[in-house]
Amino acid sequence: MDERARVVVGVDGSACARAALEFALAEAARRDAVLDVVSVAVTPEYWPVGIGMASSGVAVPAREQVVDAVQREAEQLVTDVVGERGAAATQVDVRVRAVPGPPAATLIEQAQGADLLVVGNRGRGGFASATLGSVSLHCVLHAGCPVTVVRPTPHPADENG
Repeated sequence: MDERARVVVGVDGSACARAALEFALAEAARRDAVLDVVSVAVTPEYWPVGIGMASSGVAVPAREQVVDAVQREAEQLVTDVVGERGAAATQVDVRVRAVPGPPAATLIEQAQGADLLVVGNRGRGGFASATLGSVSLHCVLHAGCPVTVVRPTPHPADENG
């Protein structure tokens, strides 16, 4: 059994998730931990309009297609961030996986036994004015390990508009 520390980070392609990945990568390097990058694939059975789409003639992708696409997107994000972070980041043992399911419950399940769960303060959905997204809040309230919620660093253009 691997006795190394384990950091889990949830990513969804949002700016907040990228910031969470950057933080988690640095934290994993600091702790000499394995970094599990989890991207939750919200497959058609979890889509709020999925059932109605099938009867309306709209093509619903197969579960495997959704999971594969989410896996590729997460792997590309990790490649980009590790490449930007330099030599220390390349020393971290990073495992990337797409897991189907509802986002909050899936992240909590994937973080079982972890030393830390890292999430962005908001994901792709929700309201831009929200301070904390529903997935982040659910993780903070229900995860069995410490949770760090990361906000992206504002850029000068963001502060003016």
